[in-house]
Amino acid sequence: MACVLIFSRLFPFSHRLRGTSICLLSLFLSFLCYCALFPGGAVMQKSGDPTPGCLQADGTKRRLQKSPSCLFPPDARKSSAADEAPQAELRHSAAARTGRENTPSPPMSHLKFGNKKLPNAIIVGVKKGGTRAVLEFIRIHPDVRAAGTETHFFDRNYDRGLEWYRGLMPRTLESQITMEKTPSYFVTKETPHRISAMSQETKLIVVVRDPVTRAISDYTQTLSKTPDLPSFQDLAFRNQSLGIVDVSWNAIRIGLYALHLENWLRYFPLAQIHFVSGERLITDPAGELARVQDFLGLKRIVTDKHFYFNRTKGFPCLKKPESSGSPRCLGKSKGRTHVQIDRDAIEQLRDFYRPYNVKFYEMVGHDFKWE
Repeated sequence: MACVLIFSRLFPFSHRLRGTSICLLSLFLSFLCYCALFPGGAVMQKSGDPTPGCLQADGTKRRLQKSPSCLFPPDARKSSAADEAPQAELRHSAAARTGRENTPSPPMSHLKFGNKKLPNAIIVGVKKGGTRAVLEFIRIHPDVRAAGTETHFFDRNYDRGLEWYRGLMPRTLESQITMEKTPSYFVTKETPHRISAMSQETKLIVVVRDPVTRAISDYTQTLSKTPDLPSFQDLAFRNQSLGIVDVSWNAIRIGLYALHLENWLRYFPLAQIHFVSGERLITDPAGELARVQDFLGLKRIVTDKHFYFNRTKGFPCLKKPESSGSPRCLGKSKGRTHVQIDRDAIEQLRDFYRPYNVKFYEMVGHDFKWE
């Protein structure tokens, strides 16, 4: 009606119109006033839209109040409660990914590759035969990883269990061989059975040497640690004049290779035991290492190019690696000058060991020529 009054003031002829015309004109003017109050082509909210205060305009949403429902289309509002948890999870994952992407990767030196495995091969003996040399030479091979120190698991620490033993091993890849060496294993009665209980597939390496020379070397090492040790002859013989050897002395007992091997053959076939000549290891290290690699099923990578003979030590050393500034020789205890022993005592010991040596040659099918 306000629009009609305004119209009658502006247009004096309006009093001549009939009531019906005035009503129609009033409706028309009301529409014009509505459009003036709500410009921009706004239309009234459809009755089908359940959200109050949300208007459709130019294909977009306009929020007329602070209702969160105005922010989403009807279909999204219906499923918002159900989707809230997955959406939060996605936002959390995105944040986590962003955090990871912004976090610098750890240096390669800190990464640990491979696993600790029980050994595939063990150097089981013998003391002062050249076991350290064999271990140091064979670990040049990229497919071999070895424990650096003697574990003494099967003779002194067996009660600690296999998991303790495994923990002493280096990490190796699936294609690599894990090794350790403890020379006292060969002469320890319980060791063959214990290794067999761990794995009957374990490969065994025994480094043997002329038992007389080996005994003298053993005594020389002990004397360097115990200067007041009795003489070699006093320890080696119960009665030297009668040629009675004291087999209870460990330095003598170790050289009875045939007796010790009999114990091992109760649990392992001979084909699973490889014998390295301690003498040839000095004169031809590459040749001995070639046979060791064959026995372990490895490609012959350690060759004569890796060795040179150190005349001062009287022992082969490894040539200088590319990453090192000096050659790599074994410790001071290797190549040590032996104590001088009476010639008659040496001959008596050779007579004592001869039948054991012959039997050992027959058992392994090889003559080591210890005469």
